[in-house]
Amino acid sequence: MSFYQILNERTASEREYLLSAPIIAACQRGEITGETYIAFLTQAYYHVRHTVPLLMATGGRLPQEYEWVRGALAEYIEEEYGHQEWILNDIRACGGDSEAVRAGTPCLPIELMVAFLYDQIQRGNPMGFFGMVQVLEGTSVAIALSVADQLKQGLGLPAHAMSYLSSHGALDQEHLKFFEGLMNRVQNPADQAAIIHSAKVVYRLYGDMLRTLA
Repeated sequence: MSFYQILNERTASEREYLLSAPIIAACQRGEITGETYIAFLTQAYYHVRHTVPLLMATGGRLPQEYEWVRGALAEYIEEEYGHQEWILNDIRACGGDSEAVRAGTPCLPIELMVAFLYDQIQRGNPMGFFGMVQVLEGTSVAIALSVADQLKQGLGLPAHAMSYLSSHGALDQEHLKFFEGLMNRVQNPADQAAIIHSAKVVYRLYGDMLRTLA
């Protein structure tokens, strides 16, 4: 069994916890308000604005023999740079106050998730960062496009109000293939354990965030 398969198997219950959040089923039924959608985008902004700093921090903590990982991080940085501004644009397109969001603070699960990831990079094993990639890219592939379609139908939102969801649903299908190949090159048991642990924690905290939107 490849490490990518092991990662999916070992985190199955935590992934189910995230996907069973009531808000996901409500979105898929088209039962969501504009206010709830803005609330989701708000929390997405509070973690997405840390994506590139987390990538940079991870790259800076890796030793020389992990240059193959650093190269992958550089590709991620190029892909992910500026995506937090896409979210603010979506908030504005929905009639929300994007500048208030920019100046605001996250809910507790997102604050803990971001703090946990920085701590893993600085104090633990920086390879643990990839646990977050497993959660967010895998989740977006699983639900982002279908949720975007339901929002468009249910709320009558224009396409430019859903750039974050729509683009990530499509982009992350390619990212997930790249991620699978990268994970299958991870041979160090300590690195594998760190990635699995981080994925479990992030699945739980992201699922908690989704439950605050119900």
